[in-house]
Amino acid sequence: MKKISCSLAASLFITTSMLAASPVMADTYIVAVGAASNSLQGRSAEKFATDLQAKLGDAHKVEFYADGQLGDEKELLQKLRLGTVQFTLVSSIMTNVAPEFALFDMPFLVKDRAHLKAIDAEIVMTELAPKAEDQGLHVLSTWENGFRQITNSVRAINTPADLEGLKIRTPSSEWRVAMFKEWGANPTPMSFSEVFVALQTGTMDGQENPLTNIVGANFQEVQKHLSLTGHVYSPTYLTTGSDTWSGLPADVQAAVTDVAATVQDWSLAEGETADNELVEKVRAAGVEVNEADKASFVAASAPVYEAFAAQVSGGAELVSRAQALAE
Repeated sequence: MKKISCSLAASLFITTSMLAASPVMADTYIVAVGAASNSLQGRSAEKFATDLQAKLGDAHKVEFYADGQLGDEKELLQKLRLGTVQFTLVSSIMTNVAPEFALFDMPFLVKDRAHLKAIDAEIVMTELAPKAEDQGLHVLSTWENGFRQITNSVRAINTPADLEGLKIRTPSSEWRVAMFKEWGANPTPMSFSEVFVALQTGTMDGQENPLTNIVGANFQEVQKHLSLTGHVYSPTYLTTGSDTWSGLPADVQAAVTDVAATVQDWSLAEGETADNELVEKVRAAGVEVNEADKASFVAASAPVYEAFAAQVSGGAELVSRAQALAE
């Protein structure tokens, strides 16, 4: 008995020593985006990951992936629901989650970034976010994607008539497709990761994106014209899975909320600064830049607003509320 007790004591000592020497396994949170790492979406997500890591400390590990390493937006949404990715940024395809998010697909709706913040506080977080919650997604904050501009390799776009017959890549948004059809283009939804090659080979004549995405993906290398239309302000939503969010400890939820708020302000400021700087970068690459006649585009967009009001429950009221917040 004495021999067994000594062996047991020795075993317990070894086991205890091993446990004491072993590092405590950190909780891991994955932040992944389909956007290019050097785009504003990519940089915003990376800043969120870095700042969250600093706030949480060594007890947690935050990993960051960009450039579609873990999938495009559609795939990442599914991974949020499965819990295999904890945080991502979702932009135009949020309309596939809930049709009310197409509010931001209405042309020339958002006046400026102060207007965007007002819409976020008064409409996104109170009206739209609960719609995403019903689909297993928890929207945490609304960040900068930016005012969208048109590039192509055929001709300058001054009025909607100049888009006639052009093959324009759009995100997977029925409203963006409808908008460009209304303007006379031939729009084709396509994953962002496929756009550069499509432009390079001529499969697509052009595309529309914020300048941060255009330069981030080097579209200026395969396009001849940049037309400053500013036709849509497209936000991006910091999003997690509903089950993931409800399962996070209170201190982690608080840290995520705080960091998301600071990165929102940072991303909006970065977007405003980039608007001027990136135009010059595109021009320096040999791309011809022109200011479009926005009044002609606004006039041609009325049917898009009418369709939104008819097809989306409460759509007309959402538009009216959003427009009123600009005043």
